[in-house]
Amino acid sequence: MATTKPAPQETEENDETDGTAGTHSPHEIAATKSPANRPEDGRHLNPALLLTLLLLTAVMLQDTIRGALSAPVMQSWMTVFVAVMVQALPFLVLGVLLSAAIAVFVPPSFFARALPKHPALAVPVAGVAGAVLPGCECASVPVAGALVRRGVTPAAALAFLLSAPAINPIVLTATAVAFPGNPEMVLARFVASLLVACAMGWLWHRLGRTDWLRPPARSSYEGQSKGAAFWGSVRHDVMHAGGFLVVGAMAAATLKAVVPEDWLQAAAGNPLFSILALAALAVLLSICSEADAFVAASLTQFSLTARLTFLVVGPMIDLKLFAMQAGTFGRAFALRFAPATFALAVVVSALTGTVLL
Repeated sequence: MATTKPAPQETEENDETDGTAGTHSPHEIAATKSPANRPEDGRHLNPALLLTLLLLTAVMLQDTIRGALSAPVMQSWMTVFVAVMVQALPFLVLGVLLSAAIAVFVPPSFFARALPKHPALAVPVAGVAGAVLPGCECASVPVAGALVRRGVTPAAALAFLLSAPAINPIVLTATAVAFPGNPEMVLARFVASLLVACAMGWLWHRLGRTDWLRPPARSSYEGQSKGAAFWGSVRHDVMHAGGFLVVGAMAAATLKAVVPEDWLQAAAGNPLFSILALAALAVLLSICSEADAFVAASLTQFSLTARLTFLVVGPMIDLKLFAMQAGTFGRAFALRFAPATFALAVVVSALTGTVLL
C-alpha cells in the first residue's frame, strides 16, 4: 500500500520577519529589504549640499545683501543684536553646564533628605535652595519631576521649580552685569522671585489637588552613564536655550531699531500698560534666565519696575515652560498653575519694584 508524504509546510519565519502572510517569496523579501530598494534613503537632506546652496545664494545676492546691511536701521539693529548675544552667551553656556551637572550628578534623594518633612516648612527651604543650586528653566522642570517621584512634597518641588532658574548665582551675576548703574535691580529680582516661588508653593499646598498633578515619568537620562547623560543634557539645553536667546536678541534689536520711538514712549508712559506689555513679552520670547537680563537692559524706554516684571515672569512661565510643565505633570496641572503663576508674578514684581526701585 503506497503512502504519500505530506507536502512540506512553509515556516512562519518569513511572515514574522516581513509582517506579511506568506504572500512573498524569500527572494522577494530580501530584495525588498535591500538598501537599493529603499527610495526614502535618497530623500534625506544633505547638509553639505544645503550649505553649498546657501553660500552660492549669498554670493549671487551679495550686492543686495551688502546694500541692505549698510542701511542705518540695519546697522543699528545689528549693533544691538550682537551686543546682546556677546554679553549673554557666556552666562548661558555656564548656566547650562552647571544645571546639567546638578541634574545628572546630584541625586534627587539628596533633596528628599535635606528638606523638612512638614510641607509648610519645606516650601521656603526649597525656594532658598534654588539660590544655591544653579539651574535654567529647561533643567528645573525635570528636576522638580524627579523630586516628586522620590517622595518630596509637590509644594516644595514646585517652589524649587520656580526659584532655581530665577535667583541662582549665575542669574543674579548676569543681572548685576546687565544693570551696572542699578544694583538695586539685583535685590529686587531676588526678593520678588523668591516671594512668588514660596507663595505658589504654599498656594499649591493649600488648594492643590492630587488629581491635578500627574505622576511624572522617569527622566530621559536615567539609565544612561553619567557622562552620556551630562553631555546629552548640555546639548539639549544649548540647542533650546540658544535658539530662544537668538529670538530674544532679535526681538530686542527690532524694538530698539525698527519700532518708532514715539510708539515705545507711549507704551512706556503708561505704568500699568508697560508692566503688562513686558510681562506678555517675557512669556512670548521664552528667553533663558541666564540671558534675559541683557534683553531687559536694552529696553531703556521702559521703567525699572516694568523691566523687573520681565525678569520675574520670564523664568517662571513662558511658552516653552508651559509645554514642559504640561508634558511632565499633565495638562490639568499646567492650565491651573501657569495662569496663577503669571498673575502672582506680575503683582509681586510690581509691588516690589514700587518699594525697592
